[in-house]
Amino acid sequence: MFDRFGEFDSAQEMNEAAAAQLEEGDTEAVLAIAEENGIDKEDAQDFIDGAVSELANPLMAAYGKLKIEEAELKPYEIMQDWLSYIKVRCQEDEHMAAAVRKKGKSLKGCIGALLKWSFKNQHPVDKDIIKAAGVNYHCTLGIPGMGRAKQIITEYYMG
Repeated sequence: MFDRFGEFDSAQEMNEAAAAQLEEGDTEAVLAIAEENGIDKEDAQDFIDGAVSELANPLMAAYGKLKIEEAELKPYEIMQDWLSYIKVRCQEDEHMAAAVRKKGKSLKGCIGALLKWSFKNQHPVDKDIIKAAGVNYHCTLGIPGMGRAKQIITEYYMG
């Protein structure tokens, strides 16, 4: 992940690198920057052709990073929901989109923050629920609801 050009800290940094490559006439490098950062090839081609003035805006850059991280992590079930919450927060707030793109912030780190909260906030499950589940042992649960998860996500990326 981010092996050839490194992790960009912002959409602006990515755009500057792509513009420098384009100025050198190296369209393959522009396409490689796009691929490495989860930017669609068609969008990169639009940049190369001059149809758009930048390779990616902050939302595209955030979504691209998340796309690359998702492919590596392969989240499922609640982790996939949490990824959706991150994307929603990026749509709601341009500062959040910029924060997701920052170096050192990652989907794995965010999920780690959510799990940390989960472990600290476990509560015993009611015995009738345990019985209904068909288990015969003490059980605890601590998964954050959507509102709390969005708060944790925001604090992780922007805090």
